[in-house]
Amino acid sequence: MLINLRIRNFKRFDDVAIELGQAVVLIGPNNSGKTTALQALALWNIGVKQWLAKRHGATLPEKRPGVTINRKDLLAIPIPDANLLWRDLRVRTSEPGNGTQNIRIDIIVDGVTDGKAWECGIEFDYANEQSFYCRPLRIDGEPSTRMPVPEEAGMMNIAFLPPMSGLAAVETKLEPGRIDVLIGEGQTAQVLRNLCYRIFIESTKDWEEILNSIRLLFGVELLPPEYDAVRGEITMQYRDIHGAKLDISASGRGVQQTLLLLAHLYTHPRTVLLLDEPDAHLEVLRQRQIYQLLTDTADRLGSQVIAASHSEVVLNEAADRDVVIAFVGKPHRIDDRGSQVLKSLKEIGFDQYYEAEQTGWVLYLEGSTDLAILKTLADLLHHPAATVLERPFVHYIGNQMSKARQHFQGLREAKNDLLGIAILDRDQTEDQSGRGLLELRWQRREIENYFTTEDVLLSYARQDLDTSNLFDATQIITREEVMRSSIAEIAAALRTLRNVDPWSPDIKATDDFLDPLFNLYFQRLNLPNLLRKTDYYVLTRLMSPERIDPEVTAKLDAILEVANQARPRQG
Repeated sequence: MLINLRIRNFKRFDDVAIELGQAVVLIGPNNSGKTTALQALALWNIGVKQWLAKRHGATLPEKRPGVTINRKDLLAIPIPDANLLWRDLRVRTSEPGNGTQNIRIDIIVDGVTDGKAWECGIEFDYANEQSFYCRPLRIDGEPSTRMPVPEEAGMMNIAFLPPMSGLAAVETKLEPGRIDVLIGEGQTAQVLRNLCYRIFIESTKDWEEILNSIRLLFGVELLPPEYDAVRGEITMQYRDIHGAKLDISASGRGVQQTLLLLAHLYTHPRTVLLLDEPDAHLEVLRQRQIYQLLTDTADRLGSQVIAASHSEVVLNEAADRDVVIAFVGKPHRIDDRGSQVLKSLKEIGFDQYYEAEQTGWVLYLEGSTDLAILKTLADLLHHPAATVLERPFVHYIGNQMSKARQHFQGLREAKNDLLGIAILDRDQTEDQSGRGLLELRWQRREIENYFTTEDVLLSYARQDLDTSNLFDATQIITREEVMRSSIAEIAAALRTLRNVDPWSPDIKATDDFLDPLFNLYFQRLNLPNLLRKTDYYVLTRLMSPERIDPEVTAKLDAILEVANQARPRQG
């Protein structure tokens, strides 16, 4: 089993260390380095295998002790030019007094085999666009002293699997080497039947286990793959829940992805399995089942699983029992903390902790319409907060400040420099800003009060029709008059029955005014209500910037200040 990985100067990585275990999930945004980490392990494995095949037991020459690797040997890392493996494409550096020096890629792996701990470092030097050299890592920078390559490292088998790419209609029978090439190129669509056929002819027991897993998960029955020697093709069918026989290409992507994963596991026992997005194409309810099935099957087969994923479901499932590495800044483990922290994160969700690390701050609002309103107001005012509101870490809590405090302090157990801001509707409770969380309330009853004006409502009536399709432009005037009369009627009722003005800062604008107003307005137009409560945020776009209350600017200023003071996880 591999237990630690150290990478230097490889692709996006300068110098990172990654803890490994029996089952590992690498979590992070796109282009954060998850796949790069998998590829680093694949490159290390190629280096070890090539070195042992060509230099094992031989006396090293004093000059050029490395062995050559051609870029075409990198099945899991298909590249057109070898320099693409180097960080920032820099393969050499020039220093005054030292001349030109090669920049080496270093990959060091720690492992345990049969109770014996070992360490193996391999370094790589650029040769040309087609090839590069590999050799054992030099110790203390001395070329004459190199780290030994233990036999245990050479015994490790590593297999890389990208996600399912969509199943081809026809699949030619392939040799094992060609299957590995296509998998490395991401062309998994061309190998699924081959993998299943190999399992079917080699192990009845393994094939039956796959059949049972697919049946339990998807309710369909796989039929044995068949080889047509005349055409050189492998065919495979399944029987759906209605008993109809269909080609496997007609099955859902979830079935195909799961079958690919299982076939890959069973054809690679006692292997370190590098899985890139194994949850791809799987619905949320299936993701937890598949992760459990993968890790349990790998454990039975003596394999180790290292998976890169975006799935919150997989993240939370793995965090409860396996190693989780967050690729936010430098890769770091997030599931090995104090018991109270672990408890807090499990209750909140590891996905939210990951978001907190990525942004460094959290915004608490009543609901998603509040965020839409704030974004629109920021845009109208050309306020710089518009940028930070594009992709904030936002958590919706109703109008309960206590939930914001509980959630924030739970996250802060794990990220002690996290900042937060909560902006909720006005109520009678006392705010308690402190310990990194700024608590704010709207001075008016709710955020919708700030765009509930007669001008905005009349503008809505005027823009409610597509004038390019109107033969009679007076319809616009008619709608505006309908809105005026509807406003007057609802306003009169509020003043008479409840002694409240519709434009008052104390009225609950949505429930008390806008709801009955739009019901009446569309009723008079003989139309169904086309603007429900969840859609009121669209009215914000009709505001004139100069009529926006200065309090809105103050709230946006506060959001921007918190975001600017935040400290996201850095590399």
